[in-house]
Amino acid sequence: MEAKKPGLSSAALHIIAMFCMLLDHTWITLVSGNNWMNCVGRLAFPIFAFMIAEGCVHTHDIKKYLLRMFIFALVSEPAFDLMAAGTWFDPSYQNVMWTFTIAIGCVWLIRILEEKARPLVRYLCTALVALAGVILGYALITDYYGMGVLTVLVFYVFRGKKPVNVFIQLLALWWINFEAFGGIGYVLHLGGQELFFPRQGFAILAMIPILLYNGRRGHKSKLFQYFCYAFYPLHCLILGLLA
Repeated sequence: MEAKKPGLSSAALHIIAMFCMLLDHTWITLVSGNNWMNCVGRLAFPIFAFMIAEGCVHTHDIKKYLLRMFIFALVSEPAFDLMAAGTWFDPSYQNVMWTFTIAIGCVWLIRILEEKARPLVRYLCTALVALAGVILGYALITDYYGMGVLTVLVFYVFRGKKPVNVFIQLLALWWINFEAFGGIGYVLHLGGQELFFPRQGFAILAMIPILLYNGRRGHKSKLFQYFCYAFYPLHCLILGLLA
């Protein structure tokens, strides 16, 4: 039995991320006028990316983890296409499970390097693996593109709560969501200056629950674990049918 520890468990983070994602996708499909839902929804992906990285750290068999994610990516695609494009098949944009599949594959390669390569070679090859993952994310047009793959890899490579690691995680989230993505947002007037704050920038607030993570699962049920996987295609299917 896991001892109680202050903070948020893995289960709690998953629930927060699923709630934020549901708000965002409901905004996309049914109630587009409520922009606050899209702002809150920006927190979902970084939390999921963090949990994928944690899953890579704690899994007993990363190959099975990779296979499981690949299967759920296949299963989720028709429902995602229905929600995002109104059709059961749309090759122009792939669901986020493919992004995570690429990221887990990259982590698998990085773990092999961690075990076998010398430090300098390991760092160089890790950078090359990350670059290949980013390129593949863009080439396959997966949700969040290559920047989504990079987000997972940042959380994996710079894992832990050492100040330098937290700083790098924050810096990466800022660059990815403010600079690489940007997009629509809000003009803020501060001290006579106009500052642009992209809506995607709300994603950086995901670091608050992430830093509150206590390293505990918070559940022992396989049913809950598979519910977290099944929630994605199921809610996409329901919203797609309603839309």
